[in-house]
Amino acid sequence: MIYAFNGYIPVVHETAFVHPQATVTGNVIIGRQVYIGPGAAIRGDWGQIIIEDNCNVQENCTLHMFPGTTVRLREMAHIGHGAIIHGATIGRNALIGMNAVVMDRVEIGDESIVGALSFIRADEVIPPRSLVVGNPHKIIRQVSDDMLAWKTEGTQIYMRLPGECHATLQPCEPLRELPADRPAQAAGYATWAESKNQAAAE
Repeated sequence: MIYAFNGYIPVVHETAFVHPQATVTGNVIIGRQVYIGPGAAIRGDWGQIIIEDNCNVQENCTLHMFPGTTVRLREMAHIGHGAIIHGATIGRNALIGMNAVVMDRVEIGDESIVGALSFIRADEVIPPRSLVVGNPHKIIRQVSDDMLAWKTEGTQIYMRLPGECHATLQPCEPLRELPADRPAQAAGYATWAESKNQAAAE
């Protein structure tokens, strides 16, 4: 659902995928290979929202702002399910965890990771490669090379998702019985805890 507002028409690159159940309004610019999940609300009514290439904004996220403000997601920013970004800038290859809230004029440094359910108060500046958790937030350490590689791999999966959605996503009627030959889905990517355990075992 894409809406013009006060003469501003959203700009969406042809390689991006905006789910039909997401809502994009007004002064919004969406770059290459961006994934916007169902239930996301991206409201560029009072200010501009710029989502650079290879970002993902997952299910039920909200992007909005106070009047005259710009929200910017820099390249490969990864916005987890249910997160709220209000008038903030999210750095390149940063991750905002599920149901986190990032408030007005916050700057999240490149390659930072904000944990699920964290709250970052207005006007905070988070240095690059910070690991941030809590409500209110605390910077607990630097993001390690291993953690950054894990985050980057997860974002690369989302970078492939727009193409897969364009190629295969379609409305359908449900099956009434489970087919005997239904294939299993490959894992391919582990949680951070599983990744650490696997590395320790090796």
